[in-house]
Amino acid sequence: MADRKPPLLVIEDDPGLQAQLKWSYDDFEVIIAGDRDSALAALRSEMPAVVTLDLGLPPDPDGTSEGFAVLDAIMALKPDTKVIVASGHGARESTLQAIERGAYDFYQKPIDIDALGLSVRRAFNLHRIEQENRRLMASASQDKTVLGRLITGAPEMIKVARTIERVAKTNVSVMLLGASGTGKELLAKGLHDASDRAHGPFVAINCAAIPENLLESELFGHEKGAFTGAVKTTEGKIESAHGGTLFLDEVGDIPLPLQVKLLRFLQERTIERVGGRRAIAVNTRIVCATHQDLESMIAGGAFREDLFYRLAEIVVRIPALADRHGEPVLLAKVFLKRFAAEMNPSVTGFAADALAAIDAHDWPGNVRELENRVKRAVIMAEGKLVHADDLDLAVPDEESAEVLNLKAAREAADRRVIRHALARSEGNISSTAKLLGISRPTLYDLIKQYDLQT
Repeated sequence: MADRKPPLLVIEDDPGLQAQLKWSYDDFEVIIAGDRDSALAALRSEMPAVVTLDLGLPPDPDGTSEGFAVLDAIMALKPDTKVIVASGHGARESTLQAIERGAYDFYQKPIDIDALGLSVRRAFNLHRIEQENRRLMASASQDKTVLGRLITGAPEMIKVARTIERVAKTNVSVMLLGASGTGKELLAKGLHDASDRAHGPFVAINCAAIPENLLESELFGHEKGAFTGAVKTTEGKIESAHGGTLFLDEVGDIPLPLQVKLLRFLQERTIERVGGRRAIAVNTRIVCATHQDLESMIAGGAFREDLFYRLAEIVVRIPALADRHGEPVLLAKVFLKRFAAEMNPSVTGFAADALAAIDAHDWPGNVRELENRVKRAVIMAEGKLVHADDLDLAVPDEESAEVLNLKAAREAADRRVIRHALARSEGNISSTAKLLGISRPTLYDLIKQYDLQT
């Protein structure tokens, strides 16, 4: 059985126009209504995405404008409906009033069938995009969560998550290597939650954010009177994480003298507070991270090699956001849902140009940059959809070929487009095949050929 054509509700009382509009749009199932009661009955039964409404319907016996009454009723019953209103020449004030009350667009009489058809098709397309955004955002945070809280659909990050899950149950030291903003602390917290230490504390410290003369006290604590201002004995971060996990972010910024003391703790599992003489046994697991090249720092004498091997029993390399194909769109939808709920509930999703721009951007600031851009865009957006301009991103050109070998270029393009389509459709094969314009068996063959299973 062929798919039913999308319903288009035409609310018009002129029999001549009714007949003209009924047969003008072959790609829609045109439903005609001549008054408020029949219009609202059709709205309830057919649930059309788009309605054309003549504001000049005859008024009620009490003089109430029938056209505006119907518009208000449609907005109350089904506010996502795209209503295109018709008015005569010189009716600018009533047209603006209709837009304020929720109408999507307007057209003037006498009707230009082609122009109205263009507006109707644009309205259907916008309604479809908004529906897709709502569906994807509703499921994104549920279907793509690994390590308890990490949202991802990229095979590269799923591989990272699986590695962390495997080492979580051990007590080995783990080093996370990746650029700033790639989610290192989130992964460290996921490791802690997946470990046998999940009941214990998770303590994080950014070694680059603390002045060198205070970092020792922050890590190891101090005794009362150890230095000016030390009015009481204070536990350090290592001691505070006893029974749990200590996350040392930007470990490459620890000064050399303090590296010696940290190495001693890793070897003996005891600490001495600043100004103290007593060794304190501490059972703390160390997870560290850095964006620096520690091997180069070792060669230059800025980082101890023996400390590196103590900290890096397991090394996990985190790919940049630009290398996680399809991931930017998935995360952008999650961020938009969160920020819209907090700051601008009228925003419902991304326009097509925004999705294309997100896909094409290099994301040098990684997930942190994406989060900040989406947050700003949600605040600044004037309509229901966030556009590329709101994100301050350029819409990509169609031509972006860098590989001269045709076979390699085709394979690279196939991989990229399939991953993006899978991300947009939340991994639904039928939806992905429809987006790509291919059959499901063909898509399955391509996924297998390019080893894109997640």
